[in-house]
Amino acid sequence: MKTLKTQAISWIEDNQDKLMDISWKIWENPELSMQEYYASSLLTDYLDKEGYQVEKGAAGMPTAFLAEYGDEGPVIGFNCEYDALPGLSQDKNCAYPESLQKGAPGHGCGHNLMAIGGVTPATALKSLIDAKKLKARIKIFGTPAEEMCLAKPFFAREGYFKGLDCVLDWHVMPYTKAGFTECVAFFNFQYHFKGRTAHGNSPWLGRSALDAAVLMGNALEFLREHAQPGKPGGETTLNYTFADIGGGPNVVPDRATLWCVGRMGDSESMRQLAARVDDCANGIALATGTTVEKEIITMTHEKLPNKTISQVMSRNLELVGMPKFSQEDCRFIAKIQEEAGVEVTPMGRPPLPFECSSMPVNDSSEYSWFAPMDILLIEMVPEGLPLHNWVVTALAGRDAGRQAVMTAAKTLACTAVELVENPQLIEEAKEELRQRQGGRPYEVLLDPKLKPALDANAAEMSKYRK
Repeated sequence: MKTLKTQAISWIEDNQDKLMDISWKIWENPELSMQEYYASSLLTDYLDKEGYQVEKGAAGMPTAFLAEYGDEGPVIGFNCEYDALPGLSQDKNCAYPESLQKGAPGHGCGHNLMAIGGVTPATALKSLIDAKKLKARIKIFGTPAEEMCLAKPFFAREGYFKGLDCVLDWHVMPYTKAGFTECVAFFNFQYHFKGRTAHGNSPWLGRSALDAAVLMGNALEFLREHAQPGKPGGETTLNYTFADIGGGPNVVPDRATLWCVGRMGDSESMRQLAARVDDCANGIALATGTTVEKEIITMTHEKLPNKTISQVMSRNLELVGMPKFSQEDCRFIAKIQEEAGVEVTPMGRPPLPFECSSMPVNDSSEYSWFAPMDILLIEMVPEGLPLHNWVVTALAGRDAGRQAVMTAAKTLACTAVELVENPQLIEEAKEELRQRQGGRPYEVLLDPKLKPALDANAAEMSKYRK
């Protein structure tokens, strides 16, 4: 088995420049959620040439895909994400905020790295299958719009995750940890109020949609007090903002949208909270003489951790070793911390203790209900600074990004080899999953008629697409 792992690592080292070229191109051409046409094309072109069977437009989403390879053995799933965040364009050579294009998106969560972070270990595994040294089946899920937690619930609803034996995922973080994480359930709704416009000198003739949205915001402030508490790292939150407000100060607005997201410890608590949010909207529409239409963007389950899979990751992370950041990047990161006014700390810290902990919401939680899975976390972000930040954009375009993704790819490839070579581990992980589910089946949260928000960010992206 050690020889197979060494061969997988060697394949990654021999092919990393070609794969990093894809990552750098995605970094240079960031695309918002559901608009990742360039990134998706780069990835599917590569996979086509590598001999995968590629389904484009998977689950009804033009920028989604499924790539498959192999015809016998355990089914190993890999995750692939490639959407950027709005307003995080950043010059990778500046240790202070300096956009390449004002207002443009940027990879402030490192998804240009995650784009190849699933493809690379999967294709290293494929090289062993081609050499007839390993029997496995590979599935790579190209999932757009992770920043909206959008694609994977639709993949799940359409049955794409059935039949998996395990799923291996990873993410950049301010620390390194060999999986064993959970995350809370999540909803993302918009409430569109409609009223009747009127002149400001006779407002009694109108019905203000803005009044309704503001009152709903007030109601949510009170509702927060009654939401179930979370725990450190897995906080429960209810957030909102206002969007698409019609009219001006001298016109009674006839339309207004309240956009609300909620995080709860489990999907049942999330649905209970969502029902109370609905009650706020419906009651306020009645009180203000307006109407309200609810738009569901997405809903995701809580993530089920898997200690068995994570223990295998931990062994292989120890084998691969930590990212080796260059002196240039270490000086650059220290300067960022100085500019931000946070303590300068060294990069390359040892992994966090192996214990179950919480991580931010992500829609990879959907995988965890179908097969044993966990998410390897690799240090790239300096301590004291958050994700979804210009700092992440800069580092994701530098050698620091290469070090993070190649460490992850080698670890996941070796983890896959060990799981395939020792199927008893997969059975133990499946038994753990059954225990964590406690008899609860996966329940589709999205209405069968609901379509993915394909036009999300289309207007904004059109301003910046080359």
